[in-house]
Amino acid sequence: MPKEMDTSKELNMLRELLSVLKEKSISKETSMGMSKEMGMSREMSMNGRGGHLYLQTNEVKNCIIHYHRSANGALEEVERVATGGAGSGRISPIYHIARPNHFEGAGSVRLTPDRRFLFATNGGDNSVSSFAVDKEGGLTLLDVKRTGNTQGGGAKSVAYAPSSRTLYVVHTFGPDHLRLLSVDDQGNLTPRPEHYSVSTMDWPNRVPTMAVLSPDGKFLVLGTTFDELPSRKNPDGSLILWIPRGTNGDLHSIASNAPDPDGIIVFPVGANGALGEPSFYDGGGASPFYIAFLNNRPDTFVIGEAVSDGLAIGRIDADGKVKVGPVVPIDTSAGVPSELCWLAVSPDDRLVYATNFGYSNLSSFRIDGNVLTIAKDPACPKVPGDGTFRAINGTVSSGPSDNWLTPDGAYLYQIYGNASKLVGYATKPDGSLEEVTSCTIPYNSPEGLAGF
Repeated sequence: MPKEMDTSKELNMLRELLSVLKEKSISKETSMGMSKEMGMSREMSMNGRGGHLYLQTNEVKNCIIHYHRSANGALEEVERVATGGAGSGRISPIYHIARPNHFEGAGSVRLTPDRRFLFATNGGDNSVSSFAVDKEGGLTLLDVKRTGNTQGGGAKSVAYAPSSRTLYVVHTFGPDHLRLLSVDDQGNLTPRPEHYSVSTMDWPNRVPTMAVLSPDGKFLVLGTTFDELPSRKNPDGSLILWIPRGTNGDLHSIASNAPDPDGIIVFPVGANGALGEPSFYDGGGASPFYIAFLNNRPDTFVIGEAVSDGLAIGRIDADGKVKVGPVVPIDTSAGVPSELCWLAVSPDDRLVYATNFGYSNLSSFRIDGNVLTIAKDPACPKVPGDGTFRAINGTVSSGPSDNWLTPDGAYLYQIYGNASKLVGYATKPDGSLEEVTSCTIPYNSPEGLAGF
């Protein structure tokens, strides 16, 4: 009996020894695997496979900054390539002061769907630059052409129709708010004679913000911010958004769509890229600034309402008619308006990230069918500026403008012009954002983000 017990004890000790050796072997394999994966990640970053991001400086001598984006979201500047055109510099064409987002626009840098070409507007001389994009993301300037609008600069947003190889360029000042350019197979640009306005009989000096093509390419949809250029100020220097209007002198907001329900403009697109007569629709709130179509529902879009401080969901039917739902506002206790403007929609259409120009941060919303709710407000800490800029609501702001979300939805990049920063965030399932990288960018003027 004692001998059997000793044998059993020895067997147990042997099993324990084998278990320890097995665990060490597995740990070694795991460690080697992790090391191999990290090495592959580093190799991918070195080979430029992590991704690319492009920003235009909008300096008087305008250029595109090309960043390499690593697998962990970090950015590294690769090159600066001159556009051959003039940016508007630090002075706003609208406000005539040094301020971030002085165009009141979005989408000044665009990549073609096949990633062969990149286009950028030059707000100082109303021109567009065309670049070739190589396999490593590098840029080569191909062409620069004036748009044909002669009204003191302000080319600020571009949309591209691959089917007709047509560029649609939005300008701050009309009457030629929209000018067209053709793009040949080599990326060369040819200005076209067509020109279009978003103004109305009542408001001949409207300010559009951006143009976006419907996913089926049948309609060009524009957002607006002002029905009249802001030209009046209070004694403290803040803008006056309400002006006397009509025979009785009642106050009327100069913010578009407030109350006139005509802030969204829809142009039918012809086979050759030419546009038909525009139709005007209720944008749902004041200053329907940014329009972003959902990725998996081509008839549905979200609108950033700059002066109504929230988002709304809209739908466009087969005839181009638009219907917009109610605005879901953020917390505006910090002052109104928040100037909620730029949007980024997650690949699964469940989250929307919205940039608050006046609050120096972002908010996030959830989409459930046709219902919007707040996810995180704010979604990230405030990024302070240098203290020299105040938004319309009077708050000291760093003036965040364009943002860009990676195609996998993992990282969001945000311009903070008055802080001279481009900040990258990791996205979280609850809608919050965690800063992972930051780059110094030119002061105040940078506009536009695009990438792949």
